[in-house]
Amino acid sequence: MQIATNFRTRHIIGLAWAMSAVLCCSVSTILADDAWISFPGGQGPGQGKRIVLVGGDEEYRSEECLPQLAKILSQSHGFQCTVLFAIDPATGEINPNVNNNIPGLEALKTADLMIIATRFRDLPEDQMRQIVDYVESGRPVIGMRTATHAFNIAKGKPFAKYSWNNTDDPSYDQGFGRQVLGETWINHHGHHGVESTRGLIAKGQEKNPILKGIKDGDVWGPTDVYGVRLPLPGDSTPLVLGQVVKGMKVNDPPVEGAKNEPMMPVAWTKSYKSASGKTARVFATTMGSATDLENEGVRRLLVNATYWAVGLEDKISEKANVGLIGEYTPTAFKFNGFVKGRKPADYAK
Repeated sequence: MQIATNFRTRHIIGLAWAMSAVLCCSVSTILADDAWISFPGGQGPGQGKRIVLVGGDEEYRSEECLPQLAKILSQSHGFQCTVLFAIDPATGEINPNVNNNIPGLEALKTADLMIIATRFRDLPEDQMRQIVDYVESGRPVIGMRTATHAFNIAKGKPFAKYSWNNTDDPSYDQGFGRQVLGETWINHHGHHGVESTRGLIAKGQEKNPILKGIKDGDVWGPTDVYGVRLPLPGDSTPLVLGQVVKGMKVNDPPVEGAKNEPMMPVAWTKSYKSASGKTARVFATTMGSATDLENEGVRRLLVNATYWAVGLEDKISEKANVGLIGEYTPTAFKFNGFVKGRKPADYAK
């Protein structure tokens, strides 16, 4: 009887510890004053891999898009994810117009992948150093939408060469966007807010693992096609071409004429040889607003690219679960259109 009682007691205590651990993991993502949110990951091909998603743009709602992407990668694929935001230090609230503060970048020290969706950030030296150290370590990078012009650092400041328009250091011409991702800010190739983007598979890339489960027209988003210079530099390989569409609906016809002759790449891969001598895998897409993420094809593209970036391309499945997690009603892209008064914890639910 005593043995049975002790067993039951140990069993109850064990359950209590297990429940406490689960609760701690859950609470860690929703503490009201945290400047970032984390999702623990778990079962799935991505188990044990750490991803840091860095947001901060004034227009395309990365503060909404990246938490949803992190939930998908964590809950459906096992990746451990941390999402960072542009934070107003006076209030602790998310404010994309604050371009000089993204707390939590220290998480990059142990990251296996950085996904970045910032725009014209002018970060202080200690924060920028975390990004630079990560990039120059030779670990993979995924850049979304405005990451082509991720930084706008004043001349004379440390890391100014990473600015989108850098010309002072010829060895790093046009900064992080051009050197790491393959392009900087050029222009709106499609009519912004009027002409949306339909993705067509680039010729010869039909069997690329990043495109598993994706066919012509599956990728669509209301954001317009960005202009890029052709050909893209180095070993850049276009995967998806952006067909400029006449309207803002998925079935609208393509625009006739020069805008689609030729079509601009909207997703590509390349490599980046870092200062450490290591060569990093890079995936870039000029899509990626919060409203783009409502499209299953865009989500699949980003999830597949994540697998590829961390060397798990053999684990990519054509029917992988890329469904939205929880309620997702993204705000339309617009300057000053962010939801006021939100803290990171509000996007962990």
